[in-house]
Parts: sequence; structure tokens; C-alpha cells
Amino acid sequence: MPLDHDEGELRQRVLRTLRIDDSDLEGCLIERKSFDARDRRDIRVVYAVVASLSEEPKRPFPESVAARVPERGSYAFPAPDNDAASAHRGLRPVIVGSGPAGLFCALLLAENGLRPLVLERGDDVAARNAKVSAFFESGALDPESNVQFGEGGAGTYSDGKLNTTVSDSLFRNAKVLEEFVEAGAPPEIRYLSKPHIGTDYLVRVVPAIRGKIESLGGEVRFRSRVSSLSIAGGRVCGVVVNDSERLEADAVVLAPGHSARDSFAELSRLGTAMERKAFAIGLRIEHPQEMISRRQFGESWRHPALPVADYKLTHRGSGGRGVYSFCMCPGGHVVNSSSEPGMVACNGMSDFRRDGRNANSAIVATVGPEDFGGDGNLAGIEFQRRWERLAFEAGGGGYALPIQVFGDFLSGRPSRALGGVQPSARGRFSLSDLNACLPDYVAAAIKEGILAFDRTIPGFARSDALLCGVETRTSSPLRILRGEDYQASIKGLYPCGEGAGYSGGIMSSAIDGIKVAEALALAQR
Repeated sequence: MPLDHDEGELRQRVLRTLRIDDSDLEGCLIERKSFDARDRRDIRVVYAVVASLSEEPKRPFPESVAARVPERGSYAFPAPDNDAASAHRGLRPVIVGSGPAGLFCALLLAENGLRPLVLERGDDVAARNAKVSAFFESGALDPESNVQFGEGGAGTYSDGKLNTTVSDSLFRNAKVLEEFVEAGAPPEIRYLSKPHIGTDYLVRVVPAIRGKIESLGGEVRFRSRVSSLSIAGGRVCGVVVNDSERLEADAVVLAPGHSARDSFAELSRLGTAMERKAFAIGLRIEHPQEMISRRQFGESWRHPALPVADYKLTHRGSGGRGVYSFCMCPGGHVVNSSSEPGMVACNGMSDFRRDGRNANSAIVATVGPEDFGGDGNLAGIEFQRRWERLAFEAGGGGYALPIQVFGDFLSGRPSRALGGVQPSARGRFSLSDLNACLPDYVAAAIKEGILAFDRTIPGFARSDALLCGVETRTSSPLRILRGEDYQASIKGLYPCGEGAGYSGGIMSSAIDGIKVAEALALAQR
């Protein structure tokens, strides 16, 4: 359809396409909506529509036009034997972390009578917002409640992307989207090809999901850091909270997010089977959003029917290292996502309207165990810390984000002044030399990648494009091994979500949380 169309015209198009009368069409449901901007002079809105007909078609439709689809399915939880579950020593499943994986694991368990207890090291959203705002203004870091830790996990302060490549034959994806909508997210996330919520919605949606968990018999405790596990005979039998309180538990879901470095160290001490894995590190880059939108949509870029333009870029460096854009935030902000004393890390976030003046994205290069410089399972964590400490120093030692214009980064000289691109950073910043905050091979790969991306988006390598460092938390640097029953080498322990190394982003983490809830419920039959 053209950009200038309405719902009535869409219905008429369906009627013409199927060659049926209006009385034959009982209803239309938008299944998917996307945009085709290959011809920027004639951008089209592309729909996939499920049409319900009042009677059997008089003639078959060519498959290029329409195909019969089964009735829409829905998610079904493999219901546990509730009598067995309630008799299971009377212990509640404990969930460590309230990010997407932990929240949806808890929600599914609560919906099915298993009364989970969620332990979150940080604050609820309201208190967390106050801590984050204070950190942005003064650099007063609370290591337990910040952009990484607290209700909703790191995803609460993000672009809120809800797209995923996870296969979804059991409708777990649809279940997650429906729960988000019920909690207050925009209904259009059900069918947009690139759905997102934004931080301004997430800070309302996440507490609503928590409220539903609590209404179903679950419990959520804040400022409750799980500092260790109690283990007997190779099985978990409890958790230690805040180094002092011991709670009995024979099923513990570990969903702490990939910044819970102290948790990984404790798991290593306890002998939990883990392995190192590759991830990516780099910098965040900012451009004027208008520049990106004009390049992607041409002169139609201001049309109200169009989304705020984004991009996805990849490049194979001359040294064989992959360079790519990550977590692109149209009309968003760069945020100081530091969570440990004496270290600085950055990330990106957007509100739902994505109406900020800049576009930002991480430009990162892949790194693997061969780069970490250590043999243990925690070597990737120490690798991240090394560059975050240097970023802290480059920013002046007070949790200011180090920033630099691309022309200076390319030439290897510290920046002394900004150009036309003004920072969107949430938090303090300081002009610096970001070459000092990255391995030489990563800095070289990023420079090569940005120059290559300029061929796709002219102006991407403009000399005053703004860089910010460092982006180290792209994914977990390790994986906590689990079997087909989703349990770790310590029985009764269920590694889950992005921190455990099994997902990346809000949707895939929420889906992994559902899978673990299913496995836990089946194990308690």
C-alpha cells in the first residue's frame, strides 16, 4: 500500500485481491506490517493480512495471492501435577534476577500454581530511577541499583526492541507480546516487523508484570542479592541472600543478567560447569537522526506514516575480524551503564517515540577466548574490566563517559572540541582519546568498519561523528552449561537468559525464561 492510505483502503485492497464482495469478508487481522524503501521515491507499506471469509471461496486463490491458514494457535503451558507440586516439601522455586528471563519465568510459574520467589539485587523501578538519575547528575554510583541492576534488568534502560530470530512453533513469542500488551505496551507490537517499546513504556510495563506475578501468589523482593548457593550431594538446597540470610530451595532459576560478575565468580568457586564464549566490544557512535532518515527514506523521511529510520551494518575486516552495528537506537540517547566501582561502560536507549535529535549505535568487533589473555572461565570478564578501567581513567576518573569525534579517533589524537554532532549522553562526559580504551586490533577494525559503512550510508564516517566508550556488555562472556533438562551441573539449578549465555535481547530472554519455567514445572511432577 502507498504511505497515504487508511484502514478502509486496506480492506478494499483485500476485497480486490481476493475478488470477493464486502459481505463475504467477515474480518481482517493484520499479521505483519513492514516498509519497503528500496525505491525511496515510492516507499510502500507491506502487510500480511489474515482474512476470515463467511463461506468457502468459489474458486481457489493462487498461492502468490493467498493461502489457507489454520486457526490461530495459542501458547499452552505443560501443566504440572499441582498436587505433586504442592507436596514438594512445600518449597517455592527461587528465581535470581528480575530481568526479562526472570520475570517471564516467574510469571509462567505463578500462573500455574508454583508461587515463585523472585530475588532482585537492585531496587524497584521507582527507586531505581532515582538512583540512576542521581548517578547521571553526580557520578554517585550504587553498585546494586543502576542501569544494569534493578527491576526489569538492563533491558529497562534500552531501546526496548522486541524482535527475535528464535523459532516459535509453540507460540511463546506471542505469549510474551500479549503479556506486554496486557501490562500496558502499545498493541501494535503484536504485528510490527520491528516492534519496540522504549524505556518510557518499560518503566510502566515491568512493574505491571510484577504486580500480576504477586496477584497470582508469587513474591518479589528487592535489595536481595543472592551471594551464594547452599549445595548438598550435588544438588542445590538453598540460597544465601546478602551474605547472611539462608533460604531453603530445591529449584533455583539463575537469571542474573550478564553484568552479575560476582555471581559468576561464586559459581566458579562452587565448581559449576561453565565455558568461555566469544562476544564483542567497541564504541557507540552518534549521528544526526535526520541524516540517517534522509539516507534511508529520501525526501519522504518526514512522512508521519514512516517509522524513525534505523540501520544494520556489517563488515568483515581485513584481519578477518567481524565488525557490526549493535543495538541501534533511532532518536535515542547514549547512557552511562557502569555498574562497578572504578569502571565505565556505555549503552544506548530510546523512548517509544524515538524523537531524540541523534541516532546512536554500538560499532563493535568480535573478540574470543584467544583474545582474553587468561585460561579460566572468568577470563572474558577480566578482559571487559581491563577496558572499562581504562575508560574510567580516560573520562577523568569520575564516571564521566569518554567521548571523541571520529576524525580525531581515526588520526589517533585526543579530541579538544566537538563538531556539529552534539552529545545525547545521559550522564556526564569528557573529551578524550578512545584509542587508549580499546585493544589496538579492535580500534583498527572499528576504524575500517566505519569507513566501509560510509559507502552504504554516506556521511557515516563524517569527521564530527561522535564516539563514546566503551561498549563491553554486548553479551555474556561465558555460558553456564545446562543439559536437555535445563539444569546445570549442580542439579536443581536452572541457568537462564542472557547472563547464562542462552539469549540476547528482551524477547529471546523472555522466551528462555518460559522454557525454563516449563522444564522446572515438569521436573516437579
